[in-house]
Amino acid sequence: MARSTKFAALLLLSLSTTAIAQDAPKKEKSESNADRMKAEAEADYANAPVAEQEVKSKGRVTVGGRSLGYTATVGTLTLRDTEGKPTASMFYTGYTLDGVKPGTKRPVTFFYNGGPGSPSFWLHMGSFAPVRLRTANPEYIKPAPYDFGPNPDTLLDKTDMVFIDAVGTGYSRPLGDTKPSAFYGVDEDADAFAKGILRYATKYGRWNSPKFLFGESYGTTRSGALAYQLQDRGMALNGVVLLSSIMNYGYRQPGLDEIYLNYLPSYAASAWYHNRLQNRPADVATIVAEARAFATGPYAAALSKGQTIPDAERDAVANRMSQLIGISPDFIKRANLRIDLARFQKELLRDQRLTLGRFDSRYTGVDSDAAGERPETDASDTAIAGAFIATFNDYVTHTLGYKTEMPYRLSARDAPGWTWNWKHDAPGRGGQSQNNPNTAVDLAAAMRENPYLNVLSMNGYYDMATPFFGTENDLGHMMLDPSRQRNLAYRYYPAGHMTYLNPEALHQMKADLSRWYDVAVGEARSATPPGGASVSGADGAGRVPN
Repeated sequence: MARSTKFAALLLLSLSTTAIAQDAPKKEKSESNADRMKAEAEADYANAPVAEQEVKSKGRVTVGGRSLGYTATVGTLTLRDTEGKPTASMFYTGYTLDGVKPGTKRPVTFFYNGGPGSPSFWLHMGSFAPVRLRTANPEYIKPAPYDFGPNPDTLLDKTDMVFIDAVGTGYSRPLGDTKPSAFYGVDEDADAFAKGILRYATKYGRWNSPKFLFGESYGTTRSGALAYQLQDRGMALNGVVLLSSIMNYGYRQPGLDEIYLNYLPSYAASAWYHNRLQNRPADVATIVAEARAFATGPYAAALSKGQTIPDAERDAVANRMSQLIGISPDFIKRANLRIDLARFQKELLRDQRLTLGRFDSRYTGVDSDAAGERPETDASDTAIAGAFIATFNDYVTHTLGYKTEMPYRLSARDAPGWTWNWKHDAPGRGGQSQNNPNTAVDLAAAMRENPYLNVLSMNGYYDMATPFFGTENDLGHMMLDPSRQRNLAYRYYPAGHMTYLNPEALHQMKADLSRWYDVAVGEARSATPPGGASVSGADGAGRVPN
């Protein structure tokens, strides 16, 4: 009996050992499969190319009765540090007029959007490229198929064009072990764009071409710093176009009243458009002029008194504000004469249960209720975003033929590592950084050093994201001497932040830009410094009345 028990125990031990021995290879095999799957996944990562890519295609567009053939080049520019190490791949789309020799003296313009953290497809698909998404004024764009095709208002008859995506947006990415933070900041971003533009000029022989920058929204912040950085690196510009500008972020700090002054004329324009004024003038420019005068006079004086303002003055200011912006004096007084943007968007058409758009106050939205403090969505964004995104993705892949497995990033903010460094080393500050950037300082320095640098500011009356009166204040405080002030011109349109959505405004913008380019390029060929590339009809301050 004992022997049987011992034998059974030995048999059980042998079976257990065999089972363990059989299990071991399975475990090793499982680990091997996991490692192999991980390696396969890593090998299939979609990364930006280190070697520069280039895909060319041909197109044709009719402008002013002339048929223009062009070459579209879509590809990447490799940015490198001072040691030659690749740090980023910058995606771009260029349009060049056919029949022009390399090394041409034909103008070239570099376009980009803002954010910060936005790619350039908004400007690319909607403004001055040879092709365009056709939009109406203002309405929700219907779902696909979209109306996309040749753009008769293209700038191709005046300049070659290059649309560039900031690093971390679109198909632009850091390379190797370079962190996204190397590009996420006011100065870091401007440095990357400077390197990209310098690289493009070298690669395609454009150093001797008249050169222009065209930035929208935060892209104008970039343009101020970039104009100076390029000039500091030996590339003098002929012109800078500022569309829907924000040059100075300092006035947005809590506790400052400048932002309320800046918004007042935009509020007045919006109230005029939506017919909320009792004594509505015949045109928007008239109410805007009245609002400007009030903002710089009685309104500024009232806000400067803070809580010590006398009751009678408070009542008088509230009543006048009500006449200008279409909101009741009682609401204005309860807000201490300071109407935040979100409150204005919600309040102006509250009785109709409608809200105003931020990028374009002509657009209206519907919230779940009419009692809130702020709109739930921005109708001027949701009305157009799907059409722009879909059109670009189809165009770049199937028409331009650019192939990549990488997703086109609509915003760098959605990716890991997003933190923007807002500090800025402006020229003339002795190494002391601005905590909130004001790159109008940089642009002013570039204009002082380069008497041929012309600046055109283009603004929409109904832009509530970057109010036009704020632009006027920023550029009006660059402290330029009269000889340089003549190089600065303004133009206004019955449109919003993306002025080109209004087809009539786009057509007028093209006419204004055509004249401006002609003057800016012509002055660079003259023997003496210019008097400014003023758009026809500008007054002495460069402002062009509508």
